[in-house]
Amino acid sequence: MMFTDVVFYVLAAILLLSGLRVITTRNPVHAALFLVLAFFTAAGIWLLLQAEFLAIALILVYVGAVMVLFLFVVMMLDINIDKLREGFWEYLPMAGTIGLLMIVEMGMVLAEKNLRPSQAVTLPPNYSNTAELGKVLYTDYLLPFELASVVLLVAMIAAIVLTLRDRKDSKSMNPADQVKVKRNDRLRIISMPAEVEPEHVAPEEEK
Repeated sequence: MMFTDVVFYVLAAILLLSGLRVITTRNPVHAALFLVLAFFTAAGIWLLLQAEFLAIALILVYVGAVMVLFLFVVMMLDINIDKLREGFWEYLPMAGTIGLLMIVEMGMVLAEKNLRPSQAVTLPPNYSNTAELGKVLYTDYLLPFELASVVLLVAMIAAIVLTLRDRKDSKSMNPADQVKVKRNDRLRIISMPAEVEPEHVAPEEEK
């Protein structure tokens, strides 16, 4: 067994354990931290596969942005854990069935790969997996990439529309009214006579 195999099995065990702790721990902050550990471990596995760009993107996007947002939301909101866990066991049969199907699917995929003989691929010295990923993403998978961006845009607009509430005490501006405004509507010149300060009269000297 090679050293990379040992590292892979260690990272895989940590990933499974941290993923299990995400759904079993009672503290939401601890669950978020275990999810951060899972992301870091998955990034390590990507590095073993020589996919440096995906590993860095996973750390920067999910750990550096998404999980920090999750932690801020969890720590700022007053979450009632007992109320959230009410009816948890009612969804266990469905969750177990879905998890079993996922395990079967992954087993079928891995079994199919094991049936084919693995061949070592010799890469050129100046090979860049980031450049190759960009070429494949923007050539062969350009349409799915654009569709995914449209779906994300629709989800963002839907989130804004669903959370938009009209408040009577809020102040807002109409851009159309701001564009149509004229100088006479905002500026008024008034002609006023100049004010002259009265001369200062010195008090009489005391006798």
